[in-house]
Amino acid sequence: MGAGGKAAKARRAARVSLWVARASTTVLLWTCVVLVAAAFGERLAPSVLGGVWSGCLAQTLVIVQRPLLLPADGERVGATAAPTTAAAAAVPLPPKRIYKNNGYLMVSCNGGLNQMRAAICDMVTVARYLNVTLIVPELDKTSFWADPSEFKDIFDVDYFIASLREEVRILKELPPRLKKRVEMGYLRSMPPVSWSGISYYHNQILPIIKKYKVLHLNRTDARLANNDLPVEIQKLRCRVNFAALRFTPEIEELGRRVVQILRQNGPFVVLHLRYEMDMLAFSGCTHGCSHEEAEELTRMRYAYPWWKEKVIDSNAKRKDGLCPLTPEEVAMVLKALDIDPSYQIYIAAGEIYGGQRRMAALTSAYPNVVRKETLLPSGLRYFQNHSSQMAALDYMVSLESDVFIPTYDGNMAKVVEGHRRYLGFKKTVLLDRKLIVELVDQYKNGRLSWTDFSSSMKASHTSRMGVPSRRQVIPDKPKEEDYFYANPYECLHQPDELSAL
Repeated sequence: MGAGGKAAKARRAARVSLWVARASTTVLLWTCVVLVAAAFGERLAPSVLGGVWSGCLAQTLVIVQRPLLLPADGERVGATAAPTTAAAAAVPLPPKRIYKNNGYLMVSCNGGLNQMRAAICDMVTVARYLNVTLIVPELDKTSFWADPSEFKDIFDVDYFIASLREEVRILKELPPRLKKRVEMGYLRSMPPVSWSGISYYHNQILPIIKKYKVLHLNRTDARLANNDLPVEIQKLRCRVNFAALRFTPEIEELGRRVVQILRQNGPFVVLHLRYEMDMLAFSGCTHGCSHEEAEELTRMRYAYPWWKEKVIDSNAKRKDGLCPLTPEEVAMVLKALDIDPSYQIYIAAGEIYGGQRRMAALTSAYPNVVRKETLLPSGLRYFQNHSSQMAALDYMVSLESDVFIPTYDGNMAKVVEGHRRYLGFKKTVLLDRKLIVELVDQYKNGRLSWTDFSSSMKASHTSRMGVPSRRQVIPDKPKEEDYFYANPYECLHQPDELSAL
């Protein structure tokens, strides 16, 4: 090779070296910029009480918006509009919220579906306020129902994570290094104090998370106060409940099918008839049961050590309005309130204790008593022995009913009541069980005519139809005051006179 060729080769090599140097410098500079921006962004990220800083760039991923169920008139009642066709609409994901991660929060929910639902809302809110990363909650598999369902079997987990990304970072599992430590037994686990204010989590829980990097809260029922919380926190609880916790496509599809079948046959009332064996055993309520049945329920109550109350006076408890109404009492209530006998009565509950014998009065007065099992006899085979998934179907149907009537104030009754308020104060009859028992006994003893019985029933429930109201606050007695999820008025469109209170 001549001198000219060697010179040309040297020039090419120099240009390549210069290009590599420039590229390396550019990559290095951009890396520094990103790291500095992230560091300052994390430190400058606002608390939950301020606005949400979401960065400059929104990602191009999409959330698939599935159509929501429609009432009979074809229009959605509530705060958000929904597509009315089966075609899915693509909605851009909200930008991620950037914040300094203080650690990781693992939670194990306890109880039935709706107790766990409320707990999930609370724990998302706590994680957001503490600026920690939440691991997708673990559902209860050891309760009375022994449902093996995971979070992803009931809720749309990807939608849950994506829809809340502008509030809190949620992961399906811990990062590998931390996950390995947990598997080796290095995990701090504890139950938080019930009905706690947000300051408790900041002052007591956050330091533990910072110290151990990972904290496991092993009980989550009613661990956040009903009242005296900033409105931004209350609204986030609502956002999780009403928007982020969407059921899986399979559950939603079955729910639509059930509602469609019911709508084709006219108006329907959902009766949340809490008269299952476990409820009666737990509550100690045996009115209308045979001596053998009462003994069976007592044996069951003693068989579960975590049911603390063992010796129960059923008659006294019933007169205080603390027992679920019996099917026979419910039949009288529906007739007294002039519920049309031609209406469909959808039973949102498990197996009724006593079977057809105890249901006879109700089915005689209302021939169109139906259940999901009768409406979809072959469509529920994959949901059998999964009580939470079955409860999810009942939840969907309860939201869409013309009237919702719970016969006991359990978790489903309260959470559905609050959700129906959010959907436009849909009619929910909140039964005064103490008064009902008194009126029923007077009527059966001949001291009250049917006309007076019916008039008294209507008059006493005029204001108990899920109408706008404030929660009753009882200082130092959170168990006795109104439950936040039954009436989340901070999130509702209230009448002017109520808003001014």
